[in-house]
Amino acid sequence: HNVSYLARVMEAFEMGDRWIYRNGADETYHGIRDPRMAEQVLKETDVLVNVSGACWLRPETAAIRKKLFMDGDPMFTQIALVGHSETEERIRAHESHFSFGLNIGKPGCKVPTGGLTWHPTVQPVEIERWSGPEESGSGAWTTVMNWSSYKPKEFEGETYGQKDSEFLKFVDLPEKTREPFVLAMGQGVGKSRPTDLLSAKGWKIVEPDEVLPDFTSYHTFLKGSKAEWSVAKNGYVKSRSGWFSCRSACYLAAGRPVVVQDTGWSESLPQGDGVLAFSEHDEAADAIRRVSENYAHHCEAARAYAIKHFDAATVCNDFLETAKI
Repeated sequence: HNVSYLARVMEAFEMGDRWIYRNGADETYHGIRDPRMAEQVLKETDVLVNVSGACWLRPETAAIRKKLFMDGDPMFTQIALVGHSETEERIRAHESHFSFGLNIGKPGCKVPTGGLTWHPTVQPVEIERWSGPEESGSGAWTTVMNWSSYKPKEFEGETYGQKDSEFLKFVDLPEKTREPFVLAMGQGVGKSRPTDLLSAKGWKIVEPDEVLPDFTSYHTFLKGSKAEWSVAKNGYVKSRSGWFSCRSACYLAAGRPVVVQDTGWSESLPQGDGVLAFSEHDEAADAIRRVSENYAHHCEAARAYAIKHFDAATVCNDFLETAKI
């Protein structure tokens, strides 16, 4: 089923036969199906971008001349790196290291470097994929999230948790703002999401696997929203990692403002028009009010922000230059 879906995605994005997926379970190849042809492509490859460690290196990929590790889970990746020999070996096997944690290595950021240089970068967005006729928003503030993705991690006597612990600080927002909120929220580890509590507090919860089963429905959900409101993982916030969400970048590309929790990203990216940061409950409520009172301006600013900071061609070119490709 997953391979069939992947093939449809590649077709929709006009990739033709210029992609390879190797199923590690049965060692079958897809896209380019001939294993010999696929391995030949790898031998001729100049650069491997290993996003979030999705491609742990085999001899064929380890032989690629330039391998870039792209950390998508700052603080948690580095906790796993420090003191875990197998993870450390896998990550150090790359020539350059990047992170969506924009503050790693800066004063005030608690993310351990593990002796590596972590170059800051942001998630690239193909802006034009979010263009097209304006869709009327539902009038609701939305986001897409998991209540918790995995259990909290310990590092140097401190606990770094998930979105659940941050969300509960803002659970009264619907009552405070009188705005509608629709959250596509996963159940979390052990189905721990407190659905009844959230519903009683005014949050409308929808199941992501039902409402957002593929990239087209994800696109429709974001564009049909008034704006995004979201918290970040406690580990991102507590460590002052500087993480900024790819999901939020997509809302911006769709011309939808975002009001998102500050992980320290405001030290590297501007905020105020189209993109508003908050740390406390009252700050979140005030930011929501400011967007609603000047909505057209914030929508226009959101789109311009995405073009300036997240355009895929610019972002990818910058990190390739940083890696000296």
